[in-house]
Amino acid sequence: MARRKRLTPPRADYLEAAAPAPSAAPGPLSTPPIAQVAGETASSAALETLSEEMARARADGRFLESLPLAAVDAAYLVRDRIGVSDEEQAALTASLRARGQQTAIEVVDLGAGRAGGRYGLISGWRRLTALRQLHEETGEARFAAVLARVTRPGEASEAYLAMVEENEVRVGLSHYERARIAVRAVEEGVFPHDRAALDALYAAASRAKKSKIRSFVALVRHLDGALAFPMAIGERLGLDLARRLGEDRGFAKALARALKAAGPADAEAEQVVLKRALRAGTGAGAATPAEGTPRPAPAERPRATGAAAGPISMDWQPEAQELRLSGPGVSAAFRSALQQWLKEWKE
Repeated sequence: MARRKRLTPPRADYLEAAAPAPSAAPGPLSTPPIAQVAGETASSAALETLSEEMARARADGRFLESLPLAAVDAAYLVRDRIGVSDEEQAALTASLRARGQQTAIEVVDLGAGRAGGRYGLISGWRRLTALRQLHEETGEARFAAVLARVTRPGEASEAYLAMVEENEVRVGLSHYERARIAVRAVEEGVFPHDRAALDALYAAASRAKKSKIRSFVALVRHLDGALAFPMAIGERLGLDLARRLGEDRGFAKALARALKAAGPADAEAEQVVLKRALRAGTGAGAATPAEGTPRPAPAERPRATGAAAGPISMDWQPEAQELRLSGPGVSAAFRSALQQWLKEWKE
């Protein structure tokens, strides 16, 4: 008896999709442990190197950061610029309004928790002032922060030097402003005396230029509060005033009284008062003696007497306010005579 054969029904999708042929290429192999460890070590080393380089760049001031306006203390340093032209400031404000801040300011990181702002302003006072004005006027968020280069000067003298160099390059300063920042730095205790301040702040200046700035130091020390337009004082007028201040001990007070009485409205009027004072006699307000009136005899100079009398050399350092006498003629008798003469001179 014949066996029956069981038949399966036909499949509808039999010819639609053929089974994929087995691939001849071998499958991917797993990464060996040693290679995986080596890769992770290399990635970690690269990340550490990058982090160190970023930290060095920030410490060196090569990073630009966006800082809140309130975090910057504009009064950190005594500014070297006395005044700013309204026209120039208006042009800067208009530029910031139209194009935003194009040049970063320079600040020093003073540490967290400091009253008045964590960052002290070194340079960029005009840009910071303009941004604050724009933010106050508009309230726009784009004016609420300032682009800054954060540095860490080792000493205060470096901060003052950075400020002076930035302004010398960008706008230039008058001789009076140059002398004023040197005097202020000495008063702040940054430098021991005027000469040290001038040598440090204007190390790149020529000897002649530093000599002129040194002459203007006398104007700053004697007339800073009396002058209303000191930046307009030219080189020749300033040197003449400094020379008179050194020769006439009553000139500064007399000139201050003359300026206060005149109340000049502009720089031109103030310079008229200054030139008139230079043409006058001793002191700006001194009356010219009538013709034939005998002048008071000058105090007799001290004379060295005795066997020790001899030549005397004098070393005068006006920036340090020192006068040194030396030589065989500086004896005990000379010292006594000099003390008596100084006493009479003061009276």
